[in-house]
This record gives sequence, structure tokens and C-alpha cells, in this order.
Amino acid sequence: MHFLLAAGAAPPFFAEIAALIIAGAAIAYVCNRFGIVPIVGFLVAGVVIGPMGLGLVRDQALVDAAAEVGVILLLFTIGIEFSLEKLARIQKLIFGGGGLQVGLASLTTMGLLMLFGVSWQASLFTGFLVALSSTAIVLKLLGDAGAMDAGHGQVGLGLLIFQDLAIIVMVMLVPMLSGTGGSALDIGAALGSAILIIIGVLLIARRLMPKLLEAVARTCSPELFLLTVIAVCFGTAYLTSLAGVSLSLGAFLAGLVVSESRFSEHAMSEIMPLRIIFSATFFVSVGMLLDISFLLGNLPLVLAILLLVLLIKVVTTGIAAKALGYSWPVVCTASLMLAQIGEFSFVLERAGREVSLFPAGMQGIGSQTFIAATVLLMVLTPVLTKLGERLAVRMERRKEHKVEQAMAAQVDQAAHEDHFADMKDHVIVAGYGQAARRLVCVLKQTEIPYVITTLSPEGAAEADAEKLPVMRGDAGKQRTLMLVGADRARMLVIADDDPARVHHIASVARTISSSIHIVVRTRYVSEVEELHAAGVDCVIAEEHESVVQLFAQVLRDYKIGEDRISEQVEMIRSHDYADLLEAKRRPQPKARALHKEVDVVGIDTERALSVDGKPSKGNCSHVNDLQSVVPRTNGCEECLRKGDKWVHLRLCMKCGHVGCCDSSPNKHASKHHHATGHPIVRSLEPGESWGWCYVDKEMIQ
Repeated sequence: MHFLLAAGAAPPFFAEIAALIIAGAAIAYVCNRFGIVPIVGFLVAGVVIGPMGLGLVRDQALVDAAAEVGVILLLFTIGIEFSLEKLARIQKLIFGGGGLQVGLASLTTMGLLMLFGVSWQASLFTGFLVALSSTAIVLKLLGDAGAMDAGHGQVGLGLLIFQDLAIIVMVMLVPMLSGTGGSALDIGAALGSAILIIIGVLLIARRLMPKLLEAVARTCSPELFLLTVIAVCFGTAYLTSLAGVSLSLGAFLAGLVVSESRFSEHAMSEIMPLRIIFSATFFVSVGMLLDISFLLGNLPLVLAILLLVLLIKVVTTGIAAKALGYSWPVVCTASLMLAQIGEFSFVLERAGREVSLFPAGMQGIGSQTFIAATVLLMVLTPVLTKLGERLAVRMERRKEHKVEQAMAAQVDQAAHEDHFADMKDHVIVAGYGQAARRLVCVLKQTEIPYVITTLSPEGAAEADAEKLPVMRGDAGKQRTLMLVGADRARMLVIADDDPARVHHIASVARTISSSIHIVVRTRYVSEVEELHAAGVDCVIAEEHESVVQLFAQVLRDYKIGEDRISEQVEMIRSHDYADLLEAKRRPQPKARALHKEVDVVGIDTERALSVDGKPSKGNCSHVNDLQSVVPRTNGCEECLRKGDKWVHLRLCMKCGHVGCCDSSPNKHASKHHHATGHPIVRSLEPGESWGWCYVDKEMIQ
């Protein structure tokens, strides 16, 4: 601690750490402004500040140590987001697809190099280097895009897990390939012990972890909880590393164990800031390995190797994914996403260099050529992933176009047969996903006539098998809607997840019939206004349905009657959640809780006053019709929806409508009387108990 005591003194490594963080943040910001993913910014920052760039950071060992922590934390959080159950579901992908990809990539590279006279030992070693992909980069991209559960995300995760397992064997094979030692028996024994330790760690930790996190969480100490989570991560990684398993794979296993606890989300939120800092350090450290002068001096060679590696990885990954039955769009995206060389290849390359084993057998420039090609491929990974996604979209569109053509032919056939000519007052269900299936089940049970339209061959075949009325066609085409009787139908339900497609179908349907009631489902309330503009009558928004159910449950817990709850729920739904939307946009007026019944107590029928306050003779003829009512809202119903203000509130003594007084800008209480004919309102202001009869124009005091 003596250097901290010296005035103005700083630790020797502080300048380098400061340069690393400042440069990483600055360059990542610039890349972000140009729409480039942060990973590329961190890699570029490493190139700029590294010992082969500006030389601001020279202690590579220090950066490597921080980078290793970054990879550990990254894989730990990925494990938390995943689960043992999900891992079990993709075991075929891990061992079948992963084994096929690693085997094909290694042997293909080995075969090509041997054609150029490279020894089989160096060729196989190079094949191992090429077979591995970057776990840190790929999982970071998938996590940021929320695509971990997508088809290409599942393929990427499965293959990467196997590659991390394969690195154990590869490192053990390096001494054998160099002729410096190691036997098949030694490798088998080491691999067996590694598997046993992994299984043991998972079994023990799965029993202890939930209890441990439960006990720590009860202390309500954020510091203790964070330290415990870090201890679990590092401790599990260290235990598995004793068997030769990589630290990152051990951290991933630790995350899987934590995911089994109900405190997994708490652990994720606590550790995320640390992960961001250290994983950024990892990407900067990779960029620091690149020698710009070597790259420029040997650019043709580096680019040739880069293209060769790219070709091998795309082809072998594609074969592995396709062999497991994945569609071409998924195969395309996954292949390009995994087309780089991984960070663990640096570890393997270093192990080979120590026993005089070099990439492609090139002793002089092999290592630098390998590093240059690897860093460039890592930089290109976000671009290649985007390219894969765009190609996948084109493939999907081409497939949809072919399906549409086939469906069009079937629609033409249906036009001649005219299956649905006799249908009227029926429901048209556009699409046949999970929501539509549930709706059709209810329609069938309640004997409401309906017809399904779908572009999905599988969905249409399923409906046919159940003998349901189905039209194979695009509900966005006027011809299809006419064939299912849209001009005679009572309702069109569009159960599609694509807002643009919902908008299109609704617009087409509205041109056919102005009276058909169009109901759609959407995820976000922000899409409601646009859908109404397309002619939609009712929008069911998932985003606020959860809020509706939330406040309904709160009311139930407070013993509010189901009729009252249903009234509130229906009112909000009938206005497309306007009350909830306006609640976000305006300050809430002060209002009393009006959940209790309001009766006629305090209204003296023996005395009546005119509207101007002067004594008036006679009694109101409608007093005998007064009854106890329940206010429907705690403010003027119409003003709440519009976000307007009111002065005083009036309660309709017939139906419970709450409106604003005639001193208010909108006069909704009077408008309600003129629309319904309900005669008497009562003041809802504090301390007031008078009523007013609109018909007899008398105040009831």
C-alpha cells in the first residue's frame, strides 16, 4: 500500500488500465454512432492502443488476465439465462451436430493442407484451430438480439458447447502430435475424470445452490449476495478446471446451476455490470494481438487464409445443421454466424507453439498469420451474422411466394366449388396459430359458424384432418376474403403476430364490407391507433391485458364484487385501453375512492329548489324512481379517456355513470342525460348531498 501513500503516486498499471477503458469507451461510442456493434469497437480499440499500435498498453499479461475474467462472467450469465432443462432438450444438437461440425472442419482442413505437403500432425493441429468458433462473440450477439431461443441461436449454442468440450481433448492431443508425450490411455483417463467431475459438480451444486442462495438472500445484503454469486461462479469454474475443463465451460455450468434457483434473475442483475466491464476488456485484448504492420505486409496471404477458413466453416457448419433437419434459412444464418475462429484457439495455438507445433506448419509467420486472420474474422462476425439473417429472410420470402402460388391455385379451385357460398353471419379466422386454434375450439363448442383462412400448409392440413372449414389462401387478398364470404360475415378475427400484415388484411377487408366487425390481436398498445386507422374495430393488446388482469386481481383481493370488476374490465377493453393509455400521458386529478354503493340518503323530497337556488313549490315526480347505484369510475368517464379536466362530478342515479358538471368544459353529465333519458343526478362533491332532476328542472335537497 506504500505507493498509495505517496503524494501523486499511482500504481504502475493504472495508466494502462485507464487507457484501455477510455479508448474502449470512446471508440465504441464512435462505432455506435455509425451503427456498428460495440464488439467491433472494442476490437478496434485493442488494435489502436495495443503494443503493436500506439503502444499505450504494453502489459499484455495484465490485459489477458482481465479478459479471462470477462469470458468467465460472460459464460456464467449465459448459463443463468439458459437452464439444465433447455440443455437436455438440445443434447442431440450438442453431441450430434457439434461432433459432426468439429470432425468435418478438422478433417477438411487437414486434408487440404496435406495436399500442399504439410505434415499430418501440423495439418490436424491446424484443423483443431479452425474448428473452434468464438463462444464469447457469438453468445454476446445472440444475447443482445434476444435470439438465444431462435433456430440459429439454438444451433450456435449447441455447437459451441461441444467445441468447448472438445478443447479438452485437443489440448491433450497437442503433446502427442508433437511427439513429446501423452498416450491414448492417458487422454481417455483424463477425459473420463473430466466428465465425472462435471457430473459431480452439477449434482452437488443443484442440491446445495437453491438452499445457499435462499439463505444469503434472506440477509437482505446486496454486497453479500453479489459476493456469493461471484464465489459460486469462480469456485465452480476452478473445480472443473482441475479436471482440465476450460474455465469458461466451468463458469457456464455454474450459471446453469444458478438458473435452477428462483433467485437466478436477482443474480443476473447483480453480476451484469461486472460482466460488461470485463467482457469489454476481453474484446479489447483480442484486438491488441493484431500486428498492423504484419497484416499490411502480408495482406494477400492473410486474406487467402481468411477466405479459406470462411469457406470451411460455412460448409461444415451448414452440413452439421442440415443433417439434424434444420431449415435452410436457419442453416444459412447459423453457418455465417459461426464462421470465425474462436478465442480458445489462441490458447490451443499457444500450447502448440510451446512444443514447436505451428499453424499450417509455418514456423516463421504461422502464428501471426493465424492471429491476423482470426482477428479480422472476429471483426467481420457481426457483419456476417447480419448477412446470414438477410439471406434467411429472402429464403423465407421465396418460400412464402411459392406457397402463395400453390394456395392461389387451390383458391381458384375453391372458386369453382364455392364451398362457403351459403355462409352468413359467420366468423372469419385469418391465420391458424395457437391463438386461432383456441378461438376455433370455442367457436366449435358454442356452434358459432366460422371459416379459417391460412397460408400455412401444415396448419391447413391439421384443420382438414379435424374436418374444420378451412380455405387455403392469403387473407390479405380480396379474392380470398370474397370466397369465404367477407361481405356476408359478421366478424373477422386476425390472429397474426405481424402488425404490418394485420394492417394490410384489415384494410382489404374494410374495402369489402363496411359492417364487418374486425377484431385483431397485437402485442403493443402503441400499434392501436394505426390499426384503427386501417379499419379495425377492436384491438386486443397483450401489453395491457396483463395490466387489466393485474388490477382485477387486486380488486378481488380487496373483496370487490365480480360484477364490479367485470364492469371495470369491460369498460377499459371497450375503449381499447384508453383509460390506461391516458393514465400514462396526463397528471391524475384528485378523486375519492367510489367503490361503495351510493344511495339516496340526504335527499329531502319534502323540499325542492329551482336551479337558480330560489324556493320552488312542488316535488320532483321522479324521486320515487331513485335507487342505490355504484359509481362506475372515480372521475368523469369521458374526461378520463380524453385526458381532460373537470370542475365537479355528478352521479347518475339510474346507471352509476359519473360525468362532469355544467361548469366543466364538456358537460358530460348533461350529455349523458340527453343520450339516455336518465332523469336524476347527485353531486359527488365532499359535503354535498343534493340531487338535480333534468326533466322537472328541480333541485332535490
